[in-house]
Amino acid sequence: MTSSASSPPRADLVLPCLDEAQALPWVLARVPAGWRPIVVDNGSTDGSAEIARSLGATVVHESRRGFGAACHAGLLASRADLVCFCDCDGSMDPGLLAAMAVRVAAGEADLLLGRRRPQGRGAWPVHARAGNLALARMLRRRTGLRLHDLGPMRVARREALLGLQLTDRRSGYPLQMVVRAADAGWRVAETDVPYLPRSGKSKVTGTWRGTWQAVRDMRKVLAEPPGTRSAPTEGVSA
Repeated sequence: MTSSASSPPRADLVLPCLDEAQALPWVLARVPAGWRPIVVDNGSTDGSAEIARSLGATVVHESRRGFGAACHAGLLASRADLVCFCDCDGSMDPGLLAAMAVRVAAGEADLLLGRRRPQGRGAWPVHARAGNLALARMLRRRTGLRLHDLGPMRVARREALLGLQLTDRRSGYPLQMVVRAADAGWRVAETDVPYLPRSGKSKVTGTWRGTWQAVRDMRKVLAEPPGTRSAPTEGVSA
């Protein structure tokens, strides 16, 4: 795993994983030195868990299918003060989280998001960008936050995240984190990160149908009044 000249604070890195055997070596090789990568296997059949374990990652198994279920299992398994999240498909370099963690540790933000900047053809399909733009606009109306992206790369403090009592266990989990953070008065900010063509096909935004199903799930999150604590949602693949 890589070293960092900026000497970032130690953190746990949650990597939700469903059949990412091809991308795992590249991803894990870029985890900042001293950090603990937590690969949350969400039912892989390609040996992802075994590969992750052989490369030194902590492996957590989450039988409930869903991006949120995998992310939350990783959060519960974390022990560091700072917790980072990143996709495990090779679309983003986890080494970039080191600088983001420094900013959160320094108090510049309570929740720092990576704003995806596509690099090369196929990095971000048109339908996925359209869905993301629509969500950003809805988020602004709901919370006043002027964000451009609701990407999965993010950093926050573990205890504070647990205090948000996140309940979505599907594709609405990242959005619910931002909405509840805003309702709680957190300083939410974003920083540009390169977004590369992913390895394999997205389980959520690989099709128009999947994208708009995700948007529908997220609209439910946006419809929650401030302070609402809904029952966990289940049953959608990560």
